[in-house]
Formats: sequence, structure tokens, C-alpha cells
Amino acid sequence: MADLVAIETMGKAEAKRELARLADLLTAANAAYYQDDAPTLTDAEYDALKQRNAAIEARFPELKHSDSPTDQVGAAPADGFSKVAHRVRMLSLGNAFSADDVAEFDQSIRKYLGLGSETPLSYTAEPKIDGLSLSLRYEQGNLVQAATRGDGATGENVTANALTITDIPKKLDGAPDILEVRGEVYMAHSDFAALNVRQTENNAKTFANPRNAAAGSLRQLDPEITRARPLRFFAYAWGELSAPLADTQMGSINRLKEMGFSTNDLTAVGDGPEALIAHYEMIEQRRATLGYDIDGVVYKVNDLTLQNRLGFRSTTPRWAIAHKFPAELAWTRLENIEIQVGRTGALSPVARLSPVTVGGVVVSNATLHNEDYIAGRGGKGEEIRGGKDIRIGDWVQVYRAGDVIPKVADVDLSQRPPESQPYDFPDTCPECGSPAPREPGDAVRRCTGGLICPAQAVEKLKHFVSRAAFDIEGLGAKQVEQFYSDDWIAEPADIFTLQDRFGTGLQQLKNREGWGERSANNLFAAIAEKRTIPLNRVIFSLGIRHVGETNANLLARHYGSWTAFEAAMSAASPESEAWRDLLGIDGVGDVMARSLCAAFASGPERDAIDRLAAHLSIQDIAAPTRINSPVAGKTVVFTGTLEKMTRAEAKARAESLGAKVAGSISTKTDLLVAGPGAGSKAKKAADLGVKIVDEDGWLSMIADA
Repeated sequence: MADLVAIETMGKAEAKRELARLADLLTAANAAYYQDDAPTLTDAEYDALKQRNAAIEARFPELKHSDSPTDQVGAAPADGFSKVAHRVRMLSLGNAFSADDVAEFDQSIRKYLGLGSETPLSYTAEPKIDGLSLSLRYEQGNLVQAATRGDGATGENVTANALTITDIPKKLDGAPDILEVRGEVYMAHSDFAALNVRQTENNAKTFANPRNAAAGSLRQLDPEITRARPLRFFAYAWGELSAPLADTQMGSINRLKEMGFSTNDLTAVGDGPEALIAHYEMIEQRRATLGYDIDGVVYKVNDLTLQNRLGFRSTTPRWAIAHKFPAELAWTRLENIEIQVGRTGALSPVARLSPVTVGGVVVSNATLHNEDYIAGRGGKGEEIRGGKDIRIGDWVQVYRAGDVIPKVADVDLSQRPPESQPYDFPDTCPECGSPAPREPGDAVRRCTGGLICPAQAVEKLKHFVSRAAFDIEGLGAKQVEQFYSDDWIAEPADIFTLQDRFGTGLQQLKNREGWGERSANNLFAAIAEKRTIPLNRVIFSLGIRHVGETNANLLARHYGSWTAFEAAMSAASPESEAWRDLLGIDGVGDVMARSLCAAFASGPERDAIDRLAAHLSIQDIAAPTRINSPVAGKTVVFTGTLEKMTRAEAKARAESLGAKVAGSISTKTDLLVAGPGAGSKAKKAADLGVKIVDEDGWLSMIADA
């Protein structure tokens, strides 16, 4: 098996190849798991691949395809069953792999809802059954349809088979007129063993594990075969409802139990992460004695009103997470520490390991994060690994769990070579020799070489031609690397003079290996096409630190034109009106503002930006509006305490109605929404004659929008 390349060291071409490989692996794994009921990967292997895929897409968003495995749930229904469109999608769950992940989940919930750390917030915790998801639709109390999850939107109609399972009631008393009960079909260990004995006696195929047996039994085209299989069902959720079951998750589960469904007795309510972890540890200790397979514990916000406020991401709910049991760990020798230089000049250490199998994957590299991590310190200076540092030659414990990048978990000091020395983290760039200082508040050292640093220059060029930036057909990472190494292009502006320099004469592009007249002309045409380009793409393409695709769009909408943007960045020195306007953009902070201004200050980077702009026709960006909205096109500021929604909810609602949300009051502000504790913003708004409303006034204003 090929060694895994650390994501932070990948180039775009390498990332593209890896995403294609992962897509093939995950598609095949989904089909094997959901369609063939014969998994080819362990859960840990599958989770690691999916997390790796997501992390690569996060670093290279331009490489993400519309059919990315990150956005897929399950697999398309197999042939042989009629299809069922789920009225409420059957989503997957996000994963947690540590107590810190659970605490982070709780913190993210509180932040979204605007709840302080002292506010009680209860969750349910239930075993995560390793079986096959099933949705049961009841109308007027009668079971009318059963469907597998499929791809989340469309499943397989297995109604006839579900009717043979004794745990599934055929008729309910006291149920809402419409009730979709969701749960897991599984097979007990004892029943699985007995089934395999019978299969052997009948010279039939035996099953690898209870999950395969349960899934294969439920998805038989002949219901009589299903009837002969000892399937069971736990109910734990619901889809479409004509009336609520209860006010809480636990209350709803109890209501399902009262209707006759089997629910898991280990489901409990806990207040906060510590209670959840305690329940998780109890279940983990009892795991081998349960009599059925589980692979973790699922936590859900107990209050259904809060669940509704939290809502969903594209494939997962915000209000639930699956805390998976640990994957495998492995010990190996750390052979070397190498420093990689990224686009922003960050010096990233990578551990080169003696190859070792971890969770079914051969690992030869692991991330070491930064110099503090190597020294045994955390982000706040606290000890990690008991304060043990990491040295070349150490015997280290490597783990993957759900992490996409292998990490070093521990060091065995008893096997440390006596001659070993603490790792001396470089303070100069290994690529260009420029100083690499560590600024206050920054976790990493950064090369100051800028465009003279080949590592940074190449990575900036790759970023420039990425999908979310200029996206020039035929000019990808591979071509950029080659043209740079041949001194054909050194900065983005050189791309737009490529035809003048290498379209004619002895050194024509068409004469290079791998190129011909047609491909060369196609590239020149693609470059010419991108001379006209929207403002947001140009801003993103510059690769300014802290300015990602979302922030580039934000800046483009605010300034509207390159002329206005360039003038503002040039003039935005601290205490200037342009600086105050920049910081007034909701979502722009001091760190991003300083990074923008540094890029547009006089010097090599600014000169390169000017040379690029001279070749372009940059299209203005019009702010989105909604004609039928009372706040369309207006600039709105929120201040004080909002009591009926969080600031994040209010901002999202305003923007959806075509408003521009700002973070400070200025002469451009049209409306201030002031809750209790509004303070200086309310006073300044009054002085400027800005309209001020309270939260009720705001809600009344947008009630019909």
C-alpha cells in the first residue's frame, strides 16, 4: 500500500490525484457496504478516508466536485427494489473521537445558540448500533411503507421484508396521523452464530459479521428468506410527523417505547460533556457484554426546540454527533523531521517514520504541527504528552482514529537513544535561507522571503490558477511547476505575457514535450479568456493571508469595484477613515485588515499586484438584493443582547433578505437593531440620525419578508 502523504505538504496536482483515489475508494466502499452488504473497509478505515477527503478539499476548495464523497450519504439504491423518496432526508452524523471533540461539539452548540457556559444544556446519549438504517412510515397508525436509507434522499422499498420482523409493530395506538419512525435493523450475536451454523449445514454462504448478516437479510428479494432470519429493530429517531411526539428527544423515545417499539435501555440524559463522557465510558466497558454490535455513542441535544433552531448542514445535523470508539494505535521509529514551506511561508514539520500499519493503512509520515508541539507544549503553553518532547530516533506511538493526518500521540522515553538531542527548530527558511521569525500570537514560524522563496512562489502560483481563483483551463499545478522551474513564469502577471514570449520563435510552447500547436493555442486562448474576471475571484487569487474564498466574496460585495477596493486598501492605515470602514465590515477583524493592508503597501508584493491588474479587466460585483424585502440594499448593524435569536441567526436572516450587515456605525448605516446594553453604538447612531429599532421592531419589520 502506498505511503500516505501529509496534506499540508501536498501540491495541487498531488491533491487532485489523491482526491480521485479517495473518491474511487469511497464509492466502492459505499457500494460494498450499502448495496452489497459486504464491507471492504473497517469503520475506522472508512472514517479516516472520508476525513482525509474532507481535509484535502478544505485546503484545496477549488478541487471539490459537486459529487464529492464529503457530501454523500450512503449509496444509491440497488437494482431489484422500487425506489422511495424520503420526505425528510436520512442524514449521516458527524464524528467525534475524543473527549476534546465532545467538548468542542458542546461549545459549538452553545456558541450558535448564544448560551453561556453556565447555562444548563442537556443531551441524550445512546449506543450507536452497527446495523442497517430503516425508516418506517405509519399512516393512521398502520405501517404502510419501509425504506432503507439509500443515499439519504432515496432509499429502497423493503416493506414486505420489514413486515416479517417481530420487533416492528404493524399497527400503533395513539400515534400521530403521519409518523415516520427511524432506527436500526441488527442481529444479536447469538442469533448470528446460530445463523452461520445453519448456513454451514445447508452448504450456504456464511456471513462475516452481524451487520453484514442483518443488511443482507433485510434486502432479500424474497421476503420469506428475511422471515427466516432473526432480525431485530431499535427505534431511536423519526422523520415526517403530523404532530410532535414530545418536547424532548428523550420524551419522544419514551413515547415510541409506549407505542410498542424496542428502544435501547442504555439511552440516558446527561448535562454537559462530562456526563456524556462518563456514560460513553460506561457503555464502552459494557460493550463486549451487550450481545449486539455497537461502534460508538450518539449524543443529541435533548430539547427539540433547540434542535430546530440548530438545523442541519449539507449532510449532517448540527445538534447530534457520533462519538466513535478508538481505532488502532501503533508504535514505530521516527527516522527524521523535515520542514515543509507553504504558500503563506509557514514552516510545517513532518515526521518521517519507519513504515507501520495503523488501522489497516501503511503510514510513513505524521504531522508534528509546529515547534511547540515538538517541544511538548500545547497552544496555550500547557504541557502535552506529559511534557515529553519529540526527537529524531524516538520510538513514538502513532494514531489515526478519525484523523485524516496521522499524529504522534506519545513517546517511549525508555527507548530513547542516549545520544539523542532536542530538536532544534530552524529560524531560517530551508528553501531560500530567509529569516523565519515567529510573530507574537502566531503558532508557526514564517519565511519572510515572499516571492524570492521558491516554495512560496510556486504555491502562490498554484493558488492563483486554482478553481476558485482564475481557473485557467490547461494550466494546473503540474504546468505551473514546470513553467516556474524553466523560468517562464515567476509571478501571476507573467502568465498573461506567456504568449508574447513563448508563442513564436525558437522556444515556442508548442515545441515543448507534452505540448503541440493545438494544446498551446488552447492554453493561450484560455489565458486570454480570463483577462476579464470578477472582482471576488481576483481578490481570492492574490493569496493574501486570512483572505479565503468567503472573505474575498465579502470584500468584493462591500467595495463593488477593483478601483474602490484597491484605493481603500492603499489608504487603510490605522486611524484612517478607510481603516474604520474596512473594520466596519461584519466578518473583518484587525488581523485580516492588517494582512490586507500589508499586501497593498509599497514593496515587491504590491508591485506584483499592480503588474497583474494592468493585464486584467476586473468586473464589478453588485451587492445581492431582494426587491420585495424591506431591508434590501440597506446596511444593518446589530448591537446589544438579542433575546429571541443569536447574533449569527440575525445576521444570516438579514443577509438572506438582501441587507448588508456591518460591524460598526457610520454614515453609511441605514438601520441599527439595538438590544439591551447597546451602549456607544446606539449613541453614535442617534447622533448620525440612523434609524434605531429594538429586537421586536426588527422582527416585526421582517415578519412578512
